[in-house]
Amino acid sequence: MSLPLALAVLTLILWLGAAAEVMRGNRRLHRLGGRPPASPPSPWPRVSLVFAARNEGATIGAAVPTMLALDYPDLEVIAVNDRSEDDTGEQLDALATSEPRLHVEHVPTLPPGWLGKNHALHHGANRATGTWILFTDADIHFRPDALRLAIAHAEAQRLDHLSAVPQLHERGALLGVCVGAFSLIFALFLRPWRIPDPRSAAHGGVGAFNLVRTATYRRLGGHAPLRLRPDDDIKLGKLMKSGGRSEFALGAGVISVAWYASVPELVRGLTKNAYAGVDYRAWMILGGVAAHAVFFLWPIVALFVATGPAWAGYAAAVALQFLVAVDNTRFDGGRWWHGLFFPVGLVVLDYILLRSMVVTHWQRGIVWRGTHYPLRDLKANRL
Repeated sequence: MSLPLALAVLTLILWLGAAAEVMRGNRRLHRLGGRPPASPPSPWPRVSLVFAARNEGATIGAAVPTMLALDYPDLEVIAVNDRSEDDTGEQLDALATSEPRLHVEHVPTLPPGWLGKNHALHHGANRATGTWILFTDADIHFRPDALRLAIAHAEAQRLDHLSAVPQLHERGALLGVCVGAFSLIFALFLRPWRIPDPRSAAHGGVGAFNLVRTATYRRLGGHAPLRLRPDDDIKLGKLMKSGGRSEFALGAGVISVAWYASVPELVRGLTKNAYAGVDYRAWMILGGVAAHAVFFLWPIVALFVATGPAWAGYAAAVALQFLVAVDNTRFDGGRWWHGLFFPVGLVVLDYILLRSMVVTHWQRGIVWRGTHYPLRDLKANRL
C-alpha cells in the first residue's frame, strides 16, 4: 500500500471512530424536555437558584422574570449584584419589592485571590437554604417547568451534579456556523456522554445550568477551589464528580440564551477562558490547532490533490465529517445547514484558541470585567 493511500485509509478509520463516538454519545444524553420520571419527588426538595450579575442592565429585566416564573413549588432566587456600574442593582432591588422569593445581595468590593463571578457565586451559595443549588447566568431564559424536570431527573438518578447545555440563539448565519463548530469541538473534547461513568476522566459543566446537591458542594469547598478559574463552570463539574455523581444533559427547548451578539463578541468572550481550558499549556493549544488541521481540514484539501483510491478514502472521510457536523445540530438546537459550513467555524475557533494564548501571555494574565488577574496566580489555581 502506498503512503498516500495509507494516510487516506488511516484518516477514514479515525473518522469512522469519531462518528460512532459522537453520534452514539449524543443519543445517550438525557434531554431535559423529554419524558419526566414516573414518580416525581414528594415532597419537592427546596432549591436555591443563584446567579451573579455585573453590568447586566440591558438583559436582566427580561431574563429574571423567567426565573421567577418557574413553577417549582419550593424555590428561592438569590441574585448577587457584583460591583455593577450600571443600573443592574436598582433593577434587581425593584424586582425584589414585588417578589418575596427574590433576595438581592450586593457585593461592593472584590477580595484578593478571586475572580469576580466566582466570588459572587460563592457568596450567594453561602446564603442558600436549599437542598439543591442551581447556578445560572443573568441572561438565561427558562421554560416554567425546567426546574421540576431537572430535579425530578437528578433525584431519580441520585445525582450530586446535573449540568445542561442551553439552546443558543445566534444572530446571523456566520455566528450560527461558529457556534455549531464550537459545539462539536466541545463535544469531542469533553465527551459529555462519558461523564456519568466514574471510571472515565470526562467531566464538564455549563454556566447556564449547573445544578448541585448543596451538601456535596459545601463538603468539597464550594467555589473556593475554583476561585481563579475563568472556566469555573467546567471545573465545577470536575469538582462535583470528584465527590459524587455527575451527569450532562441537553436543555434545548427548556433553557435558552442569546450567547453572543456577533462573531467579534464571540472572539472577545472566549479569548479570556479558552487558554484556561488547557491549564495554560501552550503545547496543548498548538497541538490542538495542528490536530484540527490534520483531522478536519486536510481531508478537504486532499480532495483537490489526491487521486484514485486515496481520493475515495478522503471523500468518505469528508462525507463523515459533514454528516457528524449536521447531526450534531440536532442536539445543540442549531440549524442543520450550519453543519455544512463547519470548516469555516473551525477556522474561527482555531483563531480564538491561538488568540487566547497570545493575548494571555501578552497581558501576563487576563482582563475580565475591568479587573486584571496575573497569569502566575491563574496558573497556581489548578484543579
